[in-house]
Amino acid sequence: MIGFCIHPRPPRPPRALVSRFRGVVCAHLSDNMSRLAGSDAALRPWHRKGQLLGVALTVRVPAGDNLMVHKAIDIAQPGDVIVVDAGGATAQAIIGEIMSSMAAARGAVGMVIDGAIRDAGALAKGSFPVYARAATHRGPYKNGPGEIHVPVSIGGMIVYPNDIIVGDEDGLVAVRPDEAPALLAAARAWCDKEDKMLKAIRAGRPLDRKWVDETLRSRGCGGVD
Repeated sequence: MIGFCIHPRPPRPPRALVSRFRGVVCAHLSDNMSRLAGSDAALRPWHRKGQLLGVALTVRVPAGDNLMVHKAIDIAQPGDVIVVDAGGATAQAIIGEIMSSMAAARGAVGMVIDGAIRDAGALAKGSFPVYARAATHRGPYKNGPGEIHVPVSIGGMIVYPNDIIVGDEDGLVAVRPDEAPALLAAARAWCDKEDKMLKAIRAGRPLDRKWVDETLRSRGCGGVD
């Protein structure tokens, strides 16, 4: 039935490719994706600390209903990030401590909920990565419909099944596996450039700031020396 289906899952990206994103920050990825990638700022981490890194197991559910999220937990594979498009609704929680614990026991490495969670205090004490819009004590419905292994919208970011999901304190980025090698190279070069800038600042060496005035003049700004 349309809107009530578990679709076939495409082939997963190699584990070795996913692991190469360990320690890469979202800002460096986003800066090298034309700053058009990533979820909006409303989705934030609720766990204690630690990078989120894994492969997207995508779920789409109606607002306030988690029936298909339960099924996603049952079929999750080690290394999966359960990514749930709940329409951004926050009136009911989609998951809480029990469901996140079940997902972790299945080998999932995190959950992303474009909606609300509950048991925020318990999740904040743990290291299992959970991202969501809000917390509420109100529980979910379990009626369906829903779909698994479909493209979803997460905070304005399109996530496809088996995208590589990277999350840190700044937010979330989804990477298509075929774009991953080039993006990794660009992000590492970006990191090296920023490291050199920071070392120069801390050592008291001036940076070339001519571009600021040049840009202002090109925009017709008056008062530039």
